[in-house]
Formats: sequence, structure tokens, C-alpha cells
Amino acid sequence: MEWSLFTLLVLALTSPSSALLRFQCSQLVVQRLDPLVNPGQVPSTHVHQIVGGNSFNATMDPKKDMPGESTCTTCSFSEDFSNYWTAVLYFRARNGTYKRVPQISQISGATAGITVYYMSDALYDTAQKSKVTAFKPGFRMFVGDVNARTKEENTRFRQLTYTCMKDSGTRAPEFLEFPKTPCPYGMMINQRFPTCWDGVNLDSPDHMSHMSYPESGTFESQGPCPSTHPVRMPQVLFEVVWDTKAFNNKADWPADGSQPFVWSFGDATGYANHADYVFGWKGDALQKLMDTACVVNCGGKTQNTAAMNKCSQKAVVTEPIDGCKSRPQLPLSLLLSQL
Repeated sequence: MEWSLFTLLVLALTSPSSALLRFQCSQLVVQRLDPLVNPGQVPSTHVHQIVGGNSFNATMDPKKDMPGESTCTTCSFSEDFSNYWTAVLYFRARNGTYKRVPQISQISGATAGITVYYMSDALYDTAQKSKVTAFKPGFRMFVGDVNARTKEENTRFRQLTYTCMKDSGTRAPEFLEFPKTPCPYGMMINQRFPTCWDGVNLDSPDHMSHMSYPESGTFESQGPCPSTHPVRMPQVLFEVVWDTKAFNNKADWPADGSQPFVWSFGDATGYANHADYVFGWKGDALQKLMDTACVVNCGGKTQNTAAMNKCSQKAVVTEPIDGCKSRPQLPLSLLLSQL
């Protein structure tokens, strides 16, 4: 997120008692692996972009020592060997071809990837006064529904949104579905994870049930955690900016006038927006940062963008991922799964 100078000054002068972290992770690899939804399956059902530590693999065993097994990370915090991943966005043209949409990094010099937030309170709460408990080794979670195709199916997941950007500073309005008009700068995807933990399970069969939203509203409402999930965790937020500028010519859009973007698993509505997270910070580095009175510039061990970009991983699944021609006899989801 690019805040205005006024907002940054306000944040700097309000003496928070806890932290709001914001940092970039460059792209590690783009391929069909998904160790949460399809553990051990090579390839997985659809293409993902992955960032973070380079020990990422097809299984991500809960006992895996991610800081110990990783030799580098694509994130600016050099002690963050977590992995963060999302589906990949494609443009479906009127002539039946599909093309992978490139990304824009919000941090100058970084390579594509994801902007990650860890917050004690709502993004625009300058106090950041709440205390939160950092995630534990082996923790992982998922948010969203890959099969959602209606607003009703989407709304049980709070704050999975799209913003049609006029410029790099655009942050509103947010929509639950793909924008229906060309976006002058690009399309921002926001993926916000639940914040209340049951205090026991590092994972659950659906990768969601061990986490919950507050009793009332969203994280921003600052409502209490339910008794079933009493432990308040940091809000994890992904921001991904897709560079859609090259696809703004409506003459190239589908002939029926529908919006032209589709997720790598075949969703052309946008309602199946989802994201995955596997915790991998070294030692108590995250807890120390979350206990620090700071906003954005929170200290900790960091690395420059050259080091972030140097960290990469060779794809295990070697196949074309940048685009394809349509084959009418195949359903869209199957076609994209074979990219």
C-alpha cells in the first residue's frame, strides 16, 4: 500500500504500543504445487505464484524446519522463511487465447510477488494498541473457497476483495467480484485472513476451522474473539497488484461483453478469491516485532531487494504457464489446469 505523506506522518506521531508490519516478498516460483490443498500431488490442480523461503515443496510437512531448511527468502525480513501463495491471473481474449497477467511490485526494485501485512489492529488504526500472539512453528491456514461462484458463497469469507486502480495510490472502492471495466493502472487483490485461533490446533482438515473471525464484524471492527477461538493473532493481509494495462482494449475482450479475467483454476467471477499461508519465521522474531511499538518501519533483520530477487526456486513442474490457445472441447477449469 502506498500511503499519503499526511497519513504516514500521523502514523509516525501517534506512538503505537504494538506493531503494524508491511513488507514486500519477491516471487520465488510460479508453478502447479499446493501443499495445503493438494499435499504431495505433483502437479497440483492449478497454477500458483509462491513467495518466501526457498524450502517450499509439495508436502510442507508440519514438522518441517522451514528456517533451518531454507537458505534464503524472497521477503525483505530476512528471518521470515514463511511461504505465502495465491492463484495466478489470466486474460481470456476474444480470439480464444489465454495469457498470464504480469504483476507490479509495490516496492521499487522487487520482482512481482506479494505485499504482506501483519497487524495488531485495523490497518488505519494509528494506535495499534492491541497485543497479539504470533503464530507457532507448524501453523498454516487457508482462506476462501476455490469452488465459490456466487456472492452468497463468497460472503462467509470476509474481506477478499478487488480494487480497480486508477493509479498506484487507489485503494477504494473494493468489490467481491472481478471489475467489469478496464482498470487504468491495474487490479489489486486483497486477501485478509481470520484472526482468532482456537489455541490448540496448528492446522485443521479444511485448513480453516482452527481459525475464526471476531464475534462481531471483521478484524477492523475490533470485536472480541469467540470463546471457541479465544487467542487473538495478527491480521495477515496480502496485497497483489496485477498489471492489467496491456489488456484494457475492450475490442480484445470476450464478444459477449463479459469481463476478461479468469483465475488459473477456471473462476471467471472472482468470487473464488483465496490464499494460503504457512508460518516459517525464525525463532521468536515475529513475536518480538509484533511487541514493538512501530508502524511499517519496525526494525528487525532485513535485506535489500537484490538479495530478495536473487532468492528463487527451480520449478518442479515444468510446463508452459504463460498462456495457451483455447480448446472448445475442454471445460475452462481443465484447460487452465493444463497450462
